Amino acid sequence: MNTKGEPSPLQIKSFQESNAKINIWEGAVRSGKTYISLWRFLTELEEGPEGEYVLITRTYDSFKRNVLPELTAMIGSDVKYYKGNREMHIFGKTIHIVGADDERAEAKIRGPTFSGAYVDEITIIPESVFKMLISRCAMRGAKIFGTTNPDSPYHWLKRDYLMDNPDVASWQFTLNDNPELTKDDREYLKRQYKGLWYQRFIEGKWVQAEGSVYDFFDEKLHVIDYAPTYTASYIVGVDYGTTNPCSFVLIGHDPNRFPNFWIESEYFYDSRVHQRQKTDTEYAEDLQRFLQGHPIKAIYIDPSAVSFRVELQKQGITNLYEANNEVIDGIRFVSKLLNNGTLKICKSCTNVIKEFQSYVWDENSSKTGVDKPKKVNDHSLDAIRYALFTHLFGKDGSTLSAKDIDLMHAEALGGGRPNLPRFFQDGDFGMY
Repeated sequence: MNTKGEPSPLQIKSFQESNAKINIWEGAVRSGKTYISLWRFLTELEEGPEGEYVLITRTYDSFKRNVLPELTAMIGSDVKYYKGNREMHIFGKTIHIVGADDERAEAKIRGPTFSGAYVDEITIIPESVFKMLISRCAMRGAKIFGTTNPDSPYHWLKRDYLMDNPDVASWQFTLNDNPELTKDDREYLKRQYKGLWYQRFIEGKWVQAEGSVYDFFDEKLHVIDYAPTYTASYIVGVDYGTTNPCSFVLIGHDPNRFPNFWIESEYFYDSRVHQRQKTDTEYAEDLQRFLQGHPIKAIYIDPSAVSFRVELQKQGITNLYEANNEVIDGIRFVSKLLNNGTLKICKSCTNVIKEFQSYVWDENSSKTGVDKPKKVNDHSLDAIRYALFTHLFGKDGSTLSAKDIDLMHAEALGGGRPNLPRFFQDGDFGMY
C-alpha cells in the first residue's frame, strides 16, 4: 500500500517514460492521471525547447475550474495567468490558453509553431483541432501531453492514436493508481456511476454505447410513493412539440433533505394520440395551470421552441431560460443523480417512468464513434435533462468533462471542492 505523499508506480513510470511525440494518460476519473501529466508538462516547460507553448481545454471555464487551480497549487506564484490575453507565463515560457468547444477552434491554432502542448480531456475536443495541433508541434522536439477518459472504441482518438501508433505513448490508469484515494473514496466514486458510465469512468474501458441508456433504472430504487411534504423551490423542464409530444416536468428541490430532487408531477400531450394539435396559446395556458400554487424558481425550455417562449412571455410567465441541449453531458448528469440517490421519481409520473425504461442508444451512430440516443421515448426525459443539467451546471451551453461534472456536483450538494493537491516539494509529484 502506498503511503500519503508517495506517487504510485504507474505515476512514476508514466512520468519517466513520457518522451514520445504524443503522450496520453487515459483511464478512470480521479485516478491520478491529470496531476502527474501536469507535472510532466511543467517539467517540459522548465527543461524543454525554447519558444511558445499552448494549453487546450474544451472551454475557458474548464481551464479555470480544472487546470489553473492545480497548477497554482503545484508551483504557486510561478504561475502567472493573464486573463485578458488568455495566456500564462511559467518558468519564463508563454503558454497560450485555447478553448476548443467546436470545429472553429481549429483556426485559433492555425499558423503558429509551438514548442509543446498540453490537452485536457482530449476526447471532448474536435478531431480537427487535435490534428492541427500535431502539425503545429512538429518541429524543435516539441511534445504533446494530454489526458482523457475512455469513450467509444470507435472514437477517433482510440482508432488513430491509441492503437499501434509509433509516435504515441499511453498509460491506462485505474482508481488504484491514485494513492491518495482511500477505500471509502473509491467506493464513493463507484457508487456515482452505473452501466456504460461505470465501465468507462471507473473501469477505464473503451466500450460502445448500446442497449438501454438508463440500463440501471429500477423502480424499487428510483421511484417513491409521494413527494416530500415541504419543498423549498421548484424548477420546471419543458420539451415543446406540436406534431411531436409536448412534455412539462415539475421538479422539487430542497438542498437540506435527501433526496435533493424529485420529479413530482408531469404533463404529457401527444397530438397523434389525441388527433388534435394544440396551439402555443393552449400549451401556455396548460403550463399556467401546471405551475399553479408552486414556488417556481426557473423554467428551462427546449432551445428550439422560440415561438412558445414568446407566447409564454406574452402571458406573463417569468423566470424563463433557454436550456442547455448538450445531450450526452445531460444524460451523464441525470444518471449520476439517480445512481447516488439524489434524484427520485414520484410513482404518479407514469410516462417519465416508462421513458426511463425504454430509452435506448442508437447503435448505428455508436459504430461511428458518436454516442447518441434514438429520438423516441425521450420527450419527458429531455425535459428532465433540460431542467436539472441547465439549472445546476450548464447555463453557458458548454460541454463538460467527467471531471467538471464531478467537481460541480460535489459543490452543488454542499460537499465543497475536493482538496487541491499539495505543493511540489522534494520530489513529491502529488496525487490528484
